[in-house]
Amino acid sequence: MKLKITITGPKVNDVGYRYFLLGIAMSNRIRMFEAHNMRSSEGQAVLAFADGDEEAIKAFCAQIETERPARSEVSNIVFDDFQGEVMRIGEYAQFCATIQLNKAIPVLLDMRDDLRAVRKNTDLIPQTSDKGKHRCHTSNKGKYGCHTSDKGKYRRYSSCLG
Repeated sequence: MKLKITITGPKVNDVGYRYFLLGIAMSNRIRMFEAHNMRSSEGQAVLAFADGDEEAIKAFCAQIETERPARSEVSNIVFDDFQGEVMRIGEYAQFCATIQLNKAIPVLLDMRDDLRAVRKNTDLIPQTSDKGKHRCHTSNKGKYGCHTSDKGKYRRYSSCLG
């Protein structure tokens, strides 16, 4: 049984709806599935296609009607028969991974650049010495047992300055 599902509403894109549907399809052992974010005259839309045995498709539809991603706002769900080709679910999962990487790479590059700027600014901050702020109470200085002289609490130091 092949089905086309159209989900419309003010907030159905960028809320994880495609992954939500993918999970439901997998849990119902549907082997052919794909979903795409779209724009419609009603606003945002998710267009999904599923192909599987009738019992699995009916269970899939029942879940879609009663469950939604947390931040979604759905106005309408329409189920129509479909005669075209549907992507294998494994191929669709790879497609989703590629889309997410394309979204993540620019963000990760921005984060990298921000981190470099923070490091550069941090290098400008004058460094202070810990010398004289702690005493070492071990014969094997620098391994453990050092504590701050004013509070008396034990702390590990990678090297003993006292």
